[in-house]
Amino acid sequence: MGKLYVVGTPIGNLGDMSPRAVEVLGQCDFIAAEDTRVSLKLLNHFGIKKPMISYYEHNLRQRGEEIMARILAGEDCAVITDAGMPCISDPGEDLVKLCAEENIPIEVVPGPSAVISALAVSGLSTSRFTFEGFLSVKRASRHEHLLQIKDDPRTLIFYEAPHKLVATLKDLLEVLGDRKISLCRELTKLHEQVRRTTLREGLGYYQENPPKGEFVLVIEGAPDKKEPELSLEEAAQMVKMLCEGGMSLSEAAKEIAGQTGYKKGQLYKMCL
Repeated sequence: MGKLYVVGTPIGNLGDMSPRAVEVLGQCDFIAAEDTRVSLKLLNHFGIKKPMISYYEHNLRQRGEEIMARILAGEDCAVITDAGMPCISDPGEDLVKLCAEENIPIEVVPGPSAVISALAVSGLSTSRFTFEGFLSVKRASRHEHLLQIKDDPRTLIFYEAPHKLVATLKDLLEVLGDRKISLCRELTKLHEQVRRTTLREGLGYYQENPPKGEFVLVIEGAPDKKEPELSLEEAAQMVKMLCEGGMSLSEAAKEIAGQTGYKKGQLYKMCL
């Protein structure tokens, strides 16, 4: 039995190709590529000559079975995408599932990722985030998707093509409200640009300046929902409950004052 290698490739700058990725691509028996024409340029740059098989969204079922059969027969395969880490919002995900079901060894060769790169330079919270991929081209489906994550406090990350950017920003503003956004364009390439702004200002800018290049959108999460504040009467009731448990009125008023923000004297008088 052979092995499947999941190999990350540069998202723009060929200098980001790792030595290990070059080594694995040079040693494997064949390469499954999203677009063989694009991948051929990469392989030629590093002097790698290996048979390639096209593996993309519209042939993944048939080709997946073919690739898996070759691996089971003893060949090693490397799966790559046009740019970045394969299997992330990418057909390679299906190939990994097929191989995992057959207990085929799978090894990852990490590489650049547009998602993580954009998040790192966004200036927004990186402690918790969710990658939402591409939004649907259908407006109703986009709205449904956005409504599902409207209240998510995590940083939101999307991919977007230039011809859809303005429409997407309009929907983001309409559903999520005006939030901070980092629009990352052509990361690691010659015209790399990161625009840190708000959804409203970003929409206005790109309505006046037609967008070019592929984008990663990093948007701040929903603000935390504050619990409804207690009324003075409700706070006083809490004081009385503590008193019923044996605590003195003075001590109970002090305790609840610390929890609610009301003054001890207010609570004390309410309970007399």
